[in-house]
Amino acid sequence: MPTSLTDPTAGRKRIVVIGAGFGGVSFCQSFPEGLADITLVDRNNYHLFQPLLYQVATADLSPADIAEPIRTIFDRRRDVTVLMDEVTDINLRNRQVTMRRQTLDYDYLVLAFGARTGYFGNNDWARYAGGLKGIDDALNIRNRVLTAFEEAENCPDPEQVRRLMTFVVVGGGPTGVELAGALGELTRRVLRRDFKNIDTSQARVFLIQGAPRLLPPYHEALSEYARQKLVSLGVDVRVSARVTRVGPQQVELANGKIIEAANIIWCAGVEGHPLARKLGLPTDHAGRLKVEANLRLSGHPEAFAIGDIAALTDAKGREVPGVAPAALQMGAYAAKVIAAELRGRPAPPPFVYFDKGSMATIGRAAAVLEVGKLRLTGFFAWAGWLIVHLAMLVGFNNKISVLTEWIFRYITYRQGARIITTPRTDELVRDAAP
Repeated sequence: MPTSLTDPTAGRKRIVVIGAGFGGVSFCQSFPEGLADITLVDRNNYHLFQPLLYQVATADLSPADIAEPIRTIFDRRRDVTVLMDEVTDINLRNRQVTMRRQTLDYDYLVLAFGARTGYFGNNDWARYAGGLKGIDDALNIRNRVLTAFEEAENCPDPEQVRRLMTFVVVGGGPTGVELAGALGELTRRVLRRDFKNIDTSQARVFLIQGAPRLLPPYHEALSEYARQKLVSLGVDVRVSARVTRVGPQQVELANGKIIEAANIIWCAGVEGHPLARKLGLPTDHAGRLKVEANLRLSGHPEAFAIGDIAALTDAKGREVPGVAPAALQMGAYAAKVIAAELRGRPAPPPFVYFDKGSMATIGRAAAVLEVGKLRLTGFFAWAGWLIVHLAMLVGFNNKISVLTEWIFRYITYRQGARIITTPRTDELVRDAAP
């Protein structure tokens, strides 16, 4: 039976924050110390820097390079209690959060539990095409990719080798573009000296995009640059190509084309966390909670939703995107709203998202960057991408580790995390069999 933690310190208000992603961490860091008691709940004990997950998936970085223990982040905040637990239910009427081990009462609630991979109603596809939302996903992709080459090295059947050395990435947004580019570089430059019986440069990498071009939010010139760079890395880019079926080692397109591949990775969409729908509140088509201009939930002024789980058109009429900068800004804003209320001060004006620009990297020393009317490609865009991502990493050790690894990889064309931690050889062989 879950226990209940209800006693605030010296009569202070209790704030429960669910999720230690960008939004949840930003809220806790921005909230004035000592003004309330904050409990931060996450099912993991670390804060994850999701924009670099694809580099773990392609053996560029190790998980510890892009994650920081939550307790380390807040070890000097006596007003922040960190709980590693999984939320199973939220009772807005009674202001209670139920977890597997205990129940929390709250005065304010901040929902920051993010989103998950979405398959547009075809959830059975998840069995064959995993997403890339967490460390487990990234390690699974890394293990399967590296295991596929190991199996191909020992396989006498040319057709099976071809299948093992074929990779399909579905989704031409930033994650799909970056992942496809990293796979192209891995197969043609990094692994080419590692095997004797196979030529890894003959591996096929497909990038499937349903829209007419890659990176739809970006300027057309940047989309075309990204396409050309991917092609130069050997990536077969298919635009206006809608996936109609995903099965064991197979992807079928709307034109009837079937691609057989040992590895299929889904980067085509996200949807709200299942807990959001359980609340019985208005959601958008993707299951994200519709919030008011001050990020409060409709009918529940004590509850807020921030980050990927929030669906909001800001005060200037712009739809707030599900990206890290937006989550950071929403977390800081929600902290201001609650702090002002507790201090009896006027509420801040409605939330307005400040677009700091968009960027995506495509292999070695190539990227696209768009900030307002400024558009960059190539090395300078890549350098900007490096600086921004290093600056956003939490933890000094993470920054040094990642910078060192990037410099090493740039000079040597070698990746330092090419280890298979949980081999899935039997599954690959079984799935690859005709």
